[in-house]
Amino acid sequence: MKLCVLLFLVVMPASWAQEDLEGKVFIFPIEGSADHDVILKPTITKPLQKVSVCLNSYSDLSRGYSLFSLATTESKNAFVFFSKSPNLYYVAVNVQQAYIRTDSDSLNWRHICVTWDSDTGVVQLWVNGKIYPRKVLSKGFSIDGETSIVLGHIKSSYGGYSPSQLSFVGEISDVHMWDFVLTPRDIQKVISGDRYGNVISWKSLVYEMKGEVLLQPKLQCKSGGSVSSVCTPCY
Repeated sequence: MKLCVLLFLVVMPASWAQEDLEGKVFIFPIEGSADHDVILKPTITKPLQKVSVCLNSYSDLSRGYSLFSLATTESKNAFVFFSKSPNLYYVAVNVQQAYIRTDSDSLNWRHICVTWDSDTGVVQLWVNGKIYPRKVLSKGFSIDGETSIVLGHIKSSYGGYSPSQLSFVGEISDVHMWDFVLTPRDIQKVISGDRYGNVISWKSLVYEMKGEVLLQPKLQCKSGGSVSSVCTPCY
């Protein structure tokens, strides 16, 4: 008897890529709408009752801009956060929203984590490892498994986009997402690069770049004195 083995290959559309982006960044060079963003494809598509998202961002914008936007067919703001101003963040879960004020930081990279737990509705915002006053949003809500996730823009609907005034200009890297709430110890591991997402992972990111967005090496800068610093690509 012959044993027949069938091999099934998962083929992604040509516009999608999957790779380890360690040491790299997305650069969003200009304002734009749907023409200038990055779309992410999660590896887990079940409904979510707990969410954690972390990323690094670097921008000199003084206006508001979107960082992470997750929409579903039922909710355009299923899980969204953006910077309203340099020290004010906006977080939305479904139809409820909150503003969280943070310290005023000098122009530099910011490590941002946002967590949400449907059981309690508690939302936590961490910036550079510091937690800010917690809010409560959409207790009992469940995020549908069919999602549309975008970096650098906010979704006005499952298939639409908001005006370019909220588009991000700057650099984003180290994007991770989990289907559970990170602990303070987890946050520190993420910051040090020792913990990766199980829904979205920068170490194995499935993404599509649109428009003028670039993928470039991340620059690591070492102080060279009070006047200047030396920056080299991180390959």
